Parts: sequence; C-alpha cells; structure tokens
Amino acid sequence: MNKNIRDFLPVLDWLPSYSKAQFGGDLNAGAVTAVMLVPQGMAYAMLAGLPPELGLYASIVPLLLYAVFGSSRVLAIGPVALVSLLVAGTLNDLGSAVSLDRLPAIAGQLALLVGLISIVLGLFRLGFIVNFISHHVISGFTSAAALIIALSQLKHLMGVDIPRTHNIFLILSKAFENLASVNLASLAIGIGGIAGLLFFKNVLGGVLGKMGLVGPMRDVLTRAGPLVVVAVSTVVVFVWGLDAGSGVRIVGTIPGGLPQVTVPAFDPDLLMALLPSAFLISFVGFVESVSVAKVLASRRRQKVGPNQELVGIGVANIGAALSGGFPVTGGFSRSSVNFEAGANTPLASVITALLVALTVVFLTPLFYYLPKAVLASIIMVAVLTLVDFKTLKGSWNYSKSDAFSLLGTFAAVLAFGVEMGLAIGVGIAVAFYLWRTSHPQVAIIGRVPGTEHFRNYLRHTVLRSREVSAARIDESLFFANATWLEDWALSFVADNPDSKHLVLNCAATNFIDGSALEVLERMDEGLMHAGVTLHLAEIKGPVMDRLKISGFIDAFGLHRFHLSTHEAMTKLGYPI
Repeated sequence: MNKNIRDFLPVLDWLPSYSKAQFGGDLNAGAVTAVMLVPQGMAYAMLAGLPPELGLYASIVPLLLYAVFGSSRVLAIGPVALVSLLVAGTLNDLGSAVSLDRLPAIAGQLALLVGLISIVLGLFRLGFIVNFISHHVISGFTSAAALIIALSQLKHLMGVDIPRTHNIFLILSKAFENLASVNLASLAIGIGGIAGLLFFKNVLGGVLGKMGLVGPMRDVLTRAGPLVVVAVSTVVVFVWGLDAGSGVRIVGTIPGGLPQVTVPAFDPDLLMALLPSAFLISFVGFVESVSVAKVLASRRRQKVGPNQELVGIGVANIGAALSGGFPVTGGFSRSSVNFEAGANTPLASVITALLVALTVVFLTPLFYYLPKAVLASIIMVAVLTLVDFKTLKGSWNYSKSDAFSLLGTFAAVLAFGVEMGLAIGVGIAVAFYLWRTSHPQVAIIGRVPGTEHFRNYLRHTVLRSREVSAARIDESLFFANATWLEDWALSFVADNPDSKHLVLNCAATNFIDGSALEVLERMDEGLMHAGVTLHLAEIKGPVMDRLKISGFIDAFGLHRFHLSTHEAMTKLGYPI
C-alpha cells in the first residue's frame, strides 16, 4: 500500500496486523480510561462554563476519529484542563451580550475553528512550530494555569457565588468576602472528595500490593477513584437530601441519548472574534498532545509524526464540533493511564468511546444528584500534577535565564491571564535568546603542551605567543552579534600591543549572514590599520562555499584561511 496513504491514515498501518494478543491490553486500557474519563469529562465541561453533558459528548466521536487519523497508538484524546480553561476564558471574553443558552453552540464553533487550523498546519507540515516554545515557558504557563484552574473551583467547593475570572487575586478576595456564607455541607463533600481521590491515587496501590493484588485488577481499582467518589457523593446527597435541605448544588438533569449531529452556524463576526483564541487553543493543545505522545512512544520504540498529530487532533476537534462537544486534545494523565493499563493500539480509545456512549445512553439519570463540589475536587486533584517545581529547581541550578523565563511566564499568566501571559513568556524567552546570541562566547586559546590541540587558557595550562594570538568564537555570526565581535577584536588588540596576528577559530560557526560578512570586512580593515593581520581557521565547508560565492575569499586572500589553528600557528612561526 502507498506509504503516503498509510501516513495520512495510520489506522491502515496498525489494523491489518492487529492480533488477539493485543486485544486484552486494549480492552483493559479502554475500560480503565473510560472510568476516568466519564467524571473528568463532566468536570472539565463545568470548568469550561458549559453543561456537563458536553464533556461526555466530547469523549465519543473525537476518540473514534483520532483512532483513524492519529499517529500515536496510546494517546487518550478528550477534554483536558488547560484547553477547558482557555475555552472558559474565550467564552467569558465574549461578555454578557451572549446568552448562556448560546454557549454550547459557540463552543462548537470554537472546536470547528481549532480543528480546521490544526488540519491546515498539519497538511502544510508545520508541526515543527512546537520546537519554538521552550520547555521552561510551557512549564511556567502550565503551572500558573493549574493554579488558576484550582482556585477557580473554590466557588463550587465553598458553595458560594464568585464571578468568573482568571484573576486569582480577585478570586481569593471574593472567596475571603464569602467566608461567612460558606455552605459547610458542600465544603465537607468537596474536601472528602479530594481526600478520597488522593487516597486512590497515592495510597491504595501500596495497600493492594501488600495484599498480593497485582496486575490489571489493581490498575482498575486504583484508577477508579473519580468514579467511586462520584458514586458515593451522589448517594450521600440523595439519601440525606442535601440538595434541598442543605443547599448543596448538584448537576441536575443531564439529557440522555447519543449526541445529535450538529452543524455549527456560520457567523462571520463571531468566527473572527473566536479566531485568536482558536489559534492559541490549537497551539496549546498540540504542544500538550505531542509532548506526552512522544514520551510514551519512545518507551516502545514507536514513532509519532508531529504533522500527522496535527491532522489527527484537527479531525477529532471537527468531530467534537459536529457532535455537540467542545475543543479536545491529548491529556497527560489519561494518556499515561492508558499506556500503563496496557493499551497497544488506538482500539483502546475506540473501546473507551463505546463505554462513554453507553454511559450517555443508559446512565445519565444516575448523575442527577452529583454534587458540583465533587466535580470541583476532581479538577483540583487532576491539575496538581501540572504544577512543576522540579523544572524550576533544575533550571535555577543550571541556567538562570531559563529559570527567569519560567518565573516570568508564571507571573505574567497570573497577572495578565493565560493568553497574554503565554505571549509575554515567549517574548521573555526570545529576549534571553537574542541577548545570548548577540553576546557570543569568545575564548582566548593556546596550545596544550605536547599536542596540536588549542584550549581556553582560563581552563587549561597552555602555551601562548605574545605576537600571534588565537581566539575561538562559539557562535554563528549574524547581524545581531557581528558588531559586538568587531568591538571585541579591536579592543583585544588595543590591550595587547605586541600582537601582530589574530587567528579566529570558527569551528563553532555554522553560518555567516550578509551583515556579518560586511562587518568582517570592516573589522579586517580596522585590524590592518592597527598593524594586525586577521586569519580564519577551521571554517566549515558550507560556510566556505558561500564565502567563495560572495567573493570574500578572493578579496581576503586564500592564504589567510587555515584548516586548523595548529596549521595557522605553525605557518605564522609559532613554535610547535
């Protein structure tokens, strides 16, 4: 079969070779992931400011479509916390002019835009854009967003009214003002939910291991925390009538039946208003999805194609738009659970989708008395893993600029919101990069005794000549740093009046742009006037080719180019 067709439809790659041995793992993983996805889907819909059933709708068709078009064999597609937060911000920015009953339709249009943008980026092979955002910016962004997400659930946990906002200081202020109005029953249910989820997540596995229970059953039980907490809290509210007697806020009626095929209305003005957020959601969703997909694929020596991931995520989002859902992507926690539970192929996601569909058809009446405080606790526990102290500690010890990029992004997101905060974080990272590249490392080098190697005289015991100086530039030369190099060279020879030759080792120089070439010519002339001859050593072949085309080699003189610093120093009379 044509390789291009298999690349565009990865299902044709894994389905023909599917074996019975793989089915057991896929069945177990599909069931375990479904147990997590049902309560999480409703919780993330609530986080997005949408009815809980939309979280279930977004967990059916998108999973089926991703199984056909996605390149990862274990990625779990569906609603996730970060994307839900961005959806909430987008809907909130539309203002009070948009009625609440229109929000599901608008969320569908947003999913459609996200899908189209992702597909276009994938078809034009623009998956490499993920490389332009540093891990530290993403870490700062996700950590701050996790904090915003967690605090945004205080209103459900406390059972009070707090205006929808991404300003955590306003959230905390309003929460403090409403301390006297806290619904103690809701608070107790929410705290109990958090405690129960943490028990299942961190304690139960060890307890079961000591009892000798291992394997798939242990995995199912430890991952069933959200479902158990939902079931217990629902029964408690129903039996004690806490909704009517104590004012505990519940989910209420969830429409039964499979989602209907819906075609989002075409509203040019609204689509233009949604477009910036759609680009941001596409980007953030892609980064989150491809990051976890690559990590999991590497553990089995499998490959993930970034461009095909864009197509797969895009098709999944179009499926969400056409089935009453909202934007989706691959999630960290559920994908890891899917992998650990034994998923071998995307058939695991198909099984998850079918189980969610059965839940929507037959079990939605059971969620009527589900307290919103429990959904809030599910969200809060889920986002705890997004707060990344490890990266901050490591970067602070290794690279202060990376640490400042992380902290700057974190502070910007908290101060200005997720969209502007991420943009500021990217700006900070780019500014640090430009500063580093515009101030390249230049090392004064000398010969290591008894060898032909030249090293930094500050780090090694070396031999140097007063008349023939050598330096190594550890950067490519372009318009932003060439003048700096010129200033350094002229300053160096001024400080070393005995120098007659300056050899620049360019082993680390991968390219020289037009502006830098002009500066090199000017620097050579300035050094000539100072009585110093410039030499270039270890120029890479592609750089030499461009220098030859430009005519620089003829003007500079081929005799001043050297294969190595050793050759240059030898020809200039430096003792071996």
